[in-house]
Amino acid sequence: MTTIQVGFVLQPDEEMLGLTEPLLELADYFEVAPETTWFEAPDGRLLENGFHRRFLQIGERTGKPFVAHGVGLSLGSFGRAEWRRRARWLRRLREDQARFRYRWYTDHLGATVMGGQVVALPVALPMTEAFAAQVRRVLRAAQAVVPDVGLENTAPTVLFGQPLEEPAFIASALARPRTHLLLDLHNLHTVAVNYGVDPDAYLARLDLGKVIEIHVSGGSWSDPAWLPGGRSLRLDSHDGAAPDEVLALLERVAPRCPNLRGITLERMEGTVGAPDVAVLAAELKHLHGVARSLS
Repeated sequence: MTTIQVGFVLQPDEEMLGLTEPLLELADYFEVAPETTWFEAPDGRLLENGFHRRFLQIGERTGKPFVAHGVGLSLGSFGRAEWRRRARWLRRLREDQARFRYRWYTDHLGATVMGGQVVALPVALPMTEAFAAQVRRVLRAAQAVVPDVGLENTAPTVLFGQPLEEPAFIASALARPRTHLLLDLHNLHTVAVNYGVDPDAYLARLDLGKVIEIHVSGGSWSDPAWLPGGRSLRLDSHDGAAPDEVLALLERVAPRCPNLRGITLERMEGTVGAPDVAVLAAELKHLHGVARSLS
């Protein structure tokens, strides 16, 4: 049986990297967003920044591998200009793959570049075969760089379709061999809360054989003043401890994922203070306990 490993995210935040240095020994691998290690030069080239070197040094010092989880491939974006941008992005990723040797690469289900403009969060895609085919094409291009690729279920504010239709859309998008699902449980929890959906009903429709990695994280609630009715929405902000509902989902779903390779604890940059380190350590130890129970 494959040993399930536990990962921790490396963020481009020197204060967070310093505070979480003691946690590195609790991780079996590190997750990196490749584009956080680049900057765009005036001539359009994507060049290494300081975190590129910093993350590689962590890998060399600890002897632990990397996986990649990006936001810039923009799986659902169409257009000739977008393919040119994506080709440049993949060329840069290929250079990094020679050094980071990412075990797999995943990106968010959605569009993060629209009309040439980068948007802050992935925009949901219409759940049609045309968009599923587009995602398959982009993942196929990425497989020329990293053979195992995949997508993550997201938590968009607006969905083009019903939440329980998404598992079938994901199945179509992941129809090619060696294309995988990164199952983000806080994203699922967020959609369940905001749309009034049973998360177990969603999971029952999902092909769990496609799951290569599970994300565990926390979030927060929106300011009631944002909406006229005063309602608070769950936010996929990755800025706090994983709620009990997410940990319970992990306990229920992880044993049903036969091809699971890793469980990753996520936390966003700028959200970690000294008191958070003990919380993160306890979460990593909890994830190890779950992983051991599956081996």
